[in-house]
Amino acid sequence: MPTLRRASGCLFGLAFGDALAAPTEFMSVNAILKHYPPDGPQELEGNPARVTDDTQMTIAVGMALMQASRPYTMEKLEPLLRRSFVAWMRSPDNNRAPGNTCMQACRRLEQGLPWQEATVHTSKGCGANMRVAPVGLLPGGKRGIPEETRAAIAQFQGAMTHGHPTALAASDLTAKAIALLVATHPPQELPGLLRDYAHKQRSVYHADWLGDLWHHAGASSPTAYIEQGWDECLGVLERLDSALAHPDRESDPCLATGAGWIAEEAFATGLLCFLLFPNDPLAALRRAAVTSGDSDSIACLTGAFAGAYHGFSVWPKDWIKRIEYAGQLAMLGALWE
Repeated sequence: MPTLRRASGCLFGLAFGDALAAPTEFMSVNAILKHYPPDGPQELEGNPARVTDDTQMTIAVGMALMQASRPYTMEKLEPLLRRSFVAWMRSPDNNRAPGNTCMQACRRLEQGLPWQEATVHTSKGCGANMRVAPVGLLPGGKRGIPEETRAAIAQFQGAMTHGHPTALAASDLTAKAIALLVATHPPQELPGLLRDYAHKQRSVYHADWLGDLWHHAGASSPTAYIEQGWDECLGVLERLDSALAHPDRESDPCLATGAGWIAEEAFATGLLCFLLFPNDPLAALRRAAVTSGDSDSIACLTGAFAGAYHGFSVWPKDWIKRIEYAGQLAMLGALWE
């Protein structure tokens, strides 16, 4: 029986959502529908179909993971992530309106500052978790990495640029959702499973990876620091539950779970778009593209969730041929199939 190639489905889905929704970022829903009548963007534009910094940074995280030897540790992964992030910052292709937080932190990383000082401690922007999909794809189980290690890596890669605890918790939650979908958990079970996971992780501070980040952020203790992040994620999960109790496929999802500029809202709104159309990945992407908030980040997460569950074959062949960075996406996907 052929594999569904869920890792490739996830990474290509992320890029497709990114490219489809890139033109609609910063636009109101009415403006989107006026510019792309009658239902918003339906097809990728251009050849290649250009992505944004969301896909570029996802590839940067994936390349660092690919280069690191097992078992993963902070000492092994930190210099690789630092190098990947700085290379992204300096790339001539980094001309897609990159986030201020990522750019500021990467400039400090390039200067050689310790990452706990380089990060922007007050930021919980979605740049922390729009790039975390490769961590969710790392194999688990007896032959893979422990769940604790996946959680620590997800938080650590976000923490290198976004030092707010909610950026870490949302990155962890996003990676967990992808891991659950790759493991074929039914989509309708995700909100409950993620809520249970958030409660379980609420007081867990990964000191071996995060060091004294809590102190740099001005928290009273490691536990108080990370609990703040998980509590905000639990709050947005409640909003997700309310939205799913009375599903509305026509209204702007941002009205239910947030505009997506911050990490926990990008996670929840991206997941909401997927769960509104769990068996129709293209409809989910198109819904995500017609949103009033950070549409490309919302849609890239929607695509990652949909592709992780349905696999590579659900995506249009023409899109696969035209998407920018197809070679890198295929290479990374092949690592974790």
